[in-house]
Amino acid sequence: MRARHGPPGSQAGTAGACREARTATYALPMGIDVRNEIRDFLSSRRARLTPEQVGMPSFGGGVRRVPGLRRHEVAMLAGVSVDYYTRLERGSLKGVSDSVLEGLASALQLDEDERVHLWDLTRLANSGVKTMHRNVPTRVRPGVQRLLDAITGAPAWVRNERGDVVATNELGRALYSPMFAGPGRPVNTARFTFLDPAAREFFPDWAQTAKDAVAVLRAAAVSNPCEPGLITLVGELSTRSEEFRGWWAAHDVRLQRTGKKRISHPIVGELQLVFEALDLVADPGLTMFSYSAEPGSESERSLALLGSWAATERAERYAALRESESESESVD
Repeated sequence: MRARHGPPGSQAGTAGACREARTATYALPMGIDVRNEIRDFLSSRRARLTPEQVGMPSFGGGVRRVPGLRRHEVAMLAGVSVDYYTRLERGSLKGVSDSVLEGLASALQLDEDERVHLWDLTRLANSGVKTMHRNVPTRVRPGVQRLLDAITGAPAWVRNERGDVVATNELGRALYSPMFAGPGRPVNTARFTFLDPAAREFFPDWAQTAKDAVAVLRAAAVSNPCEPGLITLVGELSTRSEEFRGWWAAHDVRLQRTGKKRISHPIVGELQLVFEALDLVADPGLTMFSYSAEPGSESERSLALLGSWAATERAERYAALRESESESESVD
């Protein structure tokens, strides 16, 4: 999750990061072609709108051979010439003014997440890909871990922008136990969703969960396009999942802030939860997620049961560790 959109500007970073990233095992399907990214995003947003949705008359019985608004219709709504809009849609956002961006966002009925994405694309077009790189955190500060551990009544965990889970509390680990059961490290939410068969049972609304995961990665790929780990992850998922490839091509973007999550847990059954996402201001690129259930609901009781199960598991692990240490001392 990132801050609200603002005017385009430069972003300092590591020069040459994209050249290094291209040597990864998998190649990012969108490449680092800014013009194509802009073109595909704007044309896909235009294609989803009808004249009726924007208050314009529809000629020819409302049936169009090619779906969506025409370029001249978007240009009129945005308050720019057809030639200028055509240039924008072909990927030329360099030097575009804030007022034109606002008009474009309004004409295409972009939501807040899509507006952020448009501003990120504009920054990318103005500053150049080689300067658009920042390191992705892979761990949390001790104070953040203590905060997580202090949250005992709700699952909570921290992830970075590519979906790596970098810290969790006990209940968070118990809630997502199937994800942590896999051998891969770091644990990654998108990789689990698309590549682990257990995810389709764990998430009853798997398709929507998977689309959301793609939309989050799509936004991150433009916000931080030269990050090698992100490039590798998206390339891997595109290579191994046809569904990921199809949804990636849709150019939908999302910044998860709050929402509902339905989980079919192997220990306590189905859970209906609400999540809240909070950016860690002191740690750019990290977001904390916490989950809660409706008071008095069956899900709240199931969460409490899950907490008891997690505590029992911890106690058994501790007892086994103590026994092992005692045996080692006896041998010595």
